[in-house]
Amino acid sequence: MAQAKPAQQAKQGGGFKVPSGIVILVAFIVSELVFHLVFGAESNFTDATKKEAVPGNYLGIVYHGGFVVPFLMTMFITVIAFSIERFLSIRKAKGTGKAEDFLRSVKANLSSGNIDAAIASCDKQKGSVANVVQAGLRKYKEMQSNSELTTEQKILNISKELEESTTLELPMLQKNLSILATLASVATLIALFGTVLGMIRAFAALATSGTPDPGALASGISEALINTAIGIFTSALAIISYNYFTGLIDDLTYSIDEMGFSITQSFAASNK
Repeated sequence: MAQAKPAQQAKQGGGFKVPSGIVILVAFIVSELVFHLVFGAESNFTDATKKEAVPGNYLGIVYHGGFVVPFLMTMFITVIAFSIERFLSIRKAKGTGKAEDFLRSVKANLSSGNIDAAIASCDKQKGSVANVVQAGLRKYKEMQSNSELTTEQKILNISKELEESTTLELPMLQKNLSILATLASVATLIALFGTVLGMIRAFAALATSGTPDPGALASGISEALINTAIGIFTSALAIISYNYFTGLIDDLTYSIDEMGFSITQSFAASNK
């Protein structure tokens, strides 16, 4: 068992090789550059003061959303980056072939008592499911040659090996999902904060201008609502991504549990 764990850890992959904080920092830098150089370009405004956007120019309107916009853009880029990373990582965790075909092959080899062929299938399949199944099969093979333990103890050892292997794999599958879940909530709150600030500025300007200007008020409100639009869209994308990847992980976990049950049942049946 001591040899199986390092081997399995060596097979673990997926996830960003760079710390998540670095990814978020890079996203923030990119957002600031886009905000000032693209949205804040002089061509998007009627004059050099950038107080009024060219009619119909949404880049200038977004720029008037204020300093909160780069933070919302950072969250949006982060959600996109981690969604792509999770998709590639979970796809890799499934293995090189179809999970159903792999599980069917292992079950067939177990039924015929060909453990070596089942282990070879794991080497060919790769991925998190194959790693856990292979660890269980190696313990299965080890317990077959153990004459000191009872059948119940052997089954318990196999089950424990499967549980430990699953524990090693799950953190890699769930990596960065907590960030997506956090952004799903925080993006909306930050957006509302930016909107409230925009509304305060709009009404403050209206109060000091002396004569009410409905056009200026409507323009200020629309600029304030830019934050809400970006935040809600980012939050919705984060929620969809989180739920989607959580569902994929649940499917993988179910496959692991199914194979673990098959391995222990096969061992129990062969040792009656």
